[in-house]
Amino acid sequence: MKNDILVVIIDNDIEIGEALLEMLQLEGFNAVAFQQAEVALTTLTSNSPVVVLCDVKMPKMDGMSFLSRLQQLDPSIPVLLMSGHGDIPMAIEAMKEGAYDFLEKPLQPEHLISQLKRAVETRRLVIENHMLKQNLAQLNGIDKFIIGDSPAIQTIRHNVLSLATANVDTIIYGATGSGKDIVARALHQYSERCDKRFIAINCGGMSESLIESELFGHEAGSFTGANKRHIGKIEVANGGTLFLDEIESMPMAIQIKLLRVLQERSIERVGSSTPIPVKMTVIAASKDDLAVLGQQGKFRKDLFYRLNVASITVPALHERPQDILPLFQHYVTKACEHYNRPMPELLPDTVNLLLQHDWPGNVRELKNTADRFVLGITDPSFEPAANTNQSGISYESRMEQFERQLLEEGLRSAKGQVSKAAELLDLTTKTLYRKMKKHYLDKKVFK
Repeated sequence: MKNDILVVIIDNDIEIGEALLEMLQLEGFNAVAFQQAEVALTTLTSNSPVVVLCDVKMPKMDGMSFLSRLQQLDPSIPVLLMSGHGDIPMAIEAMKEGAYDFLEKPLQPEHLISQLKRAVETRRLVIENHMLKQNLAQLNGIDKFIIGDSPAIQTIRHNVLSLATANVDTIIYGATGSGKDIVARALHQYSERCDKRFIAINCGGMSESLIESELFGHEAGSFTGANKRHIGKIEVANGGTLFLDEIESMPMAIQIKLLRVLQERSIERVGSSTPIPVKMTVIAASKDDLAVLGQQGKFRKDLFYRLNVASITVPALHERPQDILPLFQHYVTKACEHYNRPMPELLPDTVNLLLQHDWPGNVRELKNTADRFVLGITDPSFEPAANTNQSGISYESRMEQFERQLLEEGLRSAKGQVSKAAELLDLTTKTLYRKMKKHYLDKKVFK
């Protein structure tokens, strides 16, 4: 028997206390005996790994008073009260007050051992759940920010944490809709600048004059229509992070001005010659290789070298099939909350479609599919790619899919009660929590 849970015996009768202590130790329990409830109480704290076996009739602090005090300290600690008076009303009152059980003296050894084993296991589960919650709270949370199980995503999470603390300018590469903006926000969120502004601007499709004004700002009267002073994105991002999406589309003239800002860390508003100091980290995102564009004369090489202190590449979704189901579940959960809809059942046929689809629109397309799934909208465009089939899915992916389905079935049958689901699935509660975290399953959506 595991002896990580301590049985605390409280009985003012020394002989009874010693006899119980000896019996429980022979049965494999880790036990300790006290004669006074008030002394025992001083050794207990919230979340103490203990079960209490306490007599009712005692001088000074009796069993009912002890129970009341312990309930205030930690109501989840199981307390088994015992009395030799056969007082049924007292037993009923004790159970109402939160006692785990009420045992009548003389104690029946088999019944006592059985109830203590149940109480110990109950307490162990509570402690394990508490520790799990503590561990989850202590995690940096980036696995909930950048979601996925693929090696590529694990590497990205590692690199983000390293670069975030370094506060270096970074380029993020990836196809449209692959999640470059999520990585950029993570670089900001896990940096020392997290309490400052994260300013994003999309450089695609903007005229040279518009993007100049948006980035650098302008003074009143600096050009036709400039009726008042405008503070640019770079100035607003001072102290924080500036995210330049689709930087490959930035006009050459603006690239020159941006390079000067990065070198001097100061700007001049359009129509002004007064330099304004700025301190920020710049994150640029591009769907094209800026080094190649530089060689082709389509992007300034000096700006590329200035930005390219570090780089991160986000693979397309079809290149990381392990991330499809976790991402889909994440967006389905968010959609259920947003639209106030119940969690739809994810059938095997739908899972197969998710895994077989080649996702040309990447994570953005997956999110839209999750929204339609929650809303119950038929999506005729959501079909398996012509060049893929079930045989193209790896053994590991199929096993992950099967495990997820089993977990969902168990949680659905147990209506989100993890301990009951663990029993149905023949798993320990701790193991089920670990697997739920792995598959991004939230018990609340199954209730």
